[in-house]
Amino acid sequence: MAAKKKGARKKKAAKKKTAKKATKKRAKKKATKKKATKKRAKKGTKKRAKKGTKKRAARASRKK
Repeated sequence: MAAKKKGARKKKAAKKKTAKKATKKRAKKKATKKKATKKRAKKGTKKRAKKGTKKRAARASRKK
């Protein structure tokens, strides 16, 4: 009987893990969707350079 119990417990743990993964994925999807809507709200930010390049450009202009 004890061996049977252990198997069930393991299965339950595995189920919990998969459920957690699913919720995490869902949260990530939501986050990306929110980001997309935010970007859409700020018009003219489609071809915006990444922060690093902007900083580099600022540094270069300061050197000049």
